[in-house]
Amino acid sequence: MSLVVLEDVALGYGGRTLFSSLSARVDSGERIGVVGRNGSGKSSLLKMIVGNVDPTAGSIRHSRGSRIGYLPQELSDLSGRTLISYVVGSVPGRDELEHDMQAVQSDLETSTDEDELMELSQRLVDLHERLAAFESEFGEHIAETILQGLGFKAGDMEADIGTLSGGWRMRAVLAGLLFQRPDVLLLDEPTNHLDVPSVTWLGDFLRRYQGAFLLICHDREFLNDQVSRIVSFETEGVRNYRGNYEAYVVARAEELEILEKRASNIAREREQAERFISRFRAQATKAKAVQSRIKAVEKLDAIVLPEKAKSLTFRFPPCERAGQDVVKLESVAYDYGSGEVFSDVTLNARRGDRIAIVGANGNGKTTLLRIMAGQLTPTGGASTLGYNVKPAYYAQHVAAQLDVRSSIFDDIWRHSAVDDVTRVRTALGTMLFSGDDVDKLIGVLSGGEKARVALARILVDPGNLILMDEPTNHLDLESSEALAAALETFGGTIMFVSHNRSFVNRLANRIWDVSGGTVVEFPGTLKEYMDHCVGRGEPMNEDATAAPTGADTLTAEENGHAATAVTSTPQPKAVRKRINPARVRAHQTKVTELEERIAQLEQSQEARSTELSKPEIYDDQKRYSELLTSYRDDASKLEELMGRWEAAQAELAEME
Repeated sequence: MSLVVLEDVALGYGGRTLFSSLSARVDSGERIGVVGRNGSGKSSLLKMIVGNVDPTAGSIRHSRGSRIGYLPQELSDLSGRTLISYVVGSVPGRDELEHDMQAVQSDLETSTDEDELMELSQRLVDLHERLAAFESEFGEHIAETILQGLGFKAGDMEADIGTLSGGWRMRAVLAGLLFQRPDVLLLDEPTNHLDVPSVTWLGDFLRRYQGAFLLICHDREFLNDQVSRIVSFETEGVRNYRGNYEAYVVARAEELEILEKRASNIAREREQAERFISRFRAQATKAKAVQSRIKAVEKLDAIVLPEKAKSLTFRFPPCERAGQDVVKLESVAYDYGSGEVFSDVTLNARRGDRIAIVGANGNGKTTLLRIMAGQLTPTGGASTLGYNVKPAYYAQHVAAQLDVRSSIFDDIWRHSAVDDVTRVRTALGTMLFSGDDVDKLIGVLSGGEKARVALARILVDPGNLILMDEPTNHLDLESSEALAAALETFGGTIMFVSHNRSFVNRLANRIWDVSGGTVVEFPGTLKEYMDHCVGRGEPMNEDATAAPTGADTLTAEENGHAATAVTSTPQPKAVRKRINPARVRAHQTKVTELEERIAQLEQSQEARSTELSKPEIYDDQKRYSELLTSYRDDASKLEELMGRWEAAQAELAEME
């Protein structure tokens, strides 16, 4: 059964046509992914289906009695209602039932006619039964379950929605839509304001959902999990593809390849025919053959290849080498005054790490990232950058970093540490700003364009440590993947917060889970960490779960060695002159031995990491615990040995 039917629909703004001749159907239970570049018309399509935007041509029909729920990207004012009352009251029909019951109750109190009293009594019974059925299907406990799945706490239920931040208000609206269970859900970037646990919960909910939905999302993994059909906004028009996003990518590539081969074959046939015609046109004996070739050329189809859309394709320039320890957190704590976010965080980010910082919203992910970026000063402990570390920071709310009164070029030039105009223009070009575009004022740009300006800042001067807070939030799916591909080429260290599971799994080799007032480290990808949590029967980010970190596992003896290594200093020149060759050889032997021990430990760590990534390891809790303990122990030893090796190398260099 078709719930929504679009026939020859077109939409345009200010002389620009977004799409035309769009015909499509949304059937019961269909799971449709809507993809395309920012500005191609994805959100406008959802607005048209819900009736917020009128098409410039064509028609849209809804099945009689079908209910449509819509999650927009922007929200209206929701002040004056508690969270739970908003969600419970979002279902159409409840208010009418309660109003009818009050009216019948009032009539019962005033009526004196016996027959009328009997009729009113029966109506009241019917209304009570209907309300009871309504409560059974749309009970408050169900609303609370959905709200808690999206990250709200039990104590939040009576909070005024107007006091919540924009992200949490968006979660409340999403909760209301899921609670209503409409026949068709229209979801425009529903994961944008969620954290990883909430994204996981939403994915599970949608997999069980019986209704149809259209989903716009920049998370490739989430799309693949959820949809069975793709509506794609291509340069030649809106196209339909069966299967998930992965199947669409393959089908689209095959389609373009076939089209290019056909165009090439036709071009070759046309060229051969025209050469024949040109050669024999003047010969009377070939007139018939020439006319035949002319007719054949006229019949050849004109293959128009789709225009290739501009895409982000860039690599980060080589960066200067930093020391082994890039960021050190020592007993770090932060307190906003209303309560402590976390305390006693002692961790170490090393050169070449790709660390994803995950955790429920409000646990302190952004706070931790800002402390390491030097944007916040911890209220306890210290965060220090290592030798020759040069950080670059990308904020979640990119508009706060940019001067809205400045042009794109002027903003990048003013904040870059380079004196090369070509380098700045090249960075802007890779971010799809060229020609007169670079003179646009930042204040008139869309969210996606502002995100690209902020990325251009980093591309011009990335340093050797990139810290990013939700970098994919304002990017379309293709741009998100282009950013991930570019970051894979970066030669320094990356630390980032992201709810985009595809992005995290592609980049991260370590996970820092901010929860329970502390930070728990896990070696491996997000998928491995989530499998680990499931294997232990624990939800992610459970406040009660706090495992010791590797920084707590150094023995007293190793701590002593580490302190010695840190405080070692090169000998003065006067002393160096008295050092004999035998002493130098002995020191060289010491350095070699340290290198061998480091190599052995790294090899062991790699083997343990491989073991820990296997799903079956979680079935053997004893073996898993032994491996994890050994991994943490040797991680600390490795860190200490690297410190000693660096100090020994420096001393040897002074001797030589």
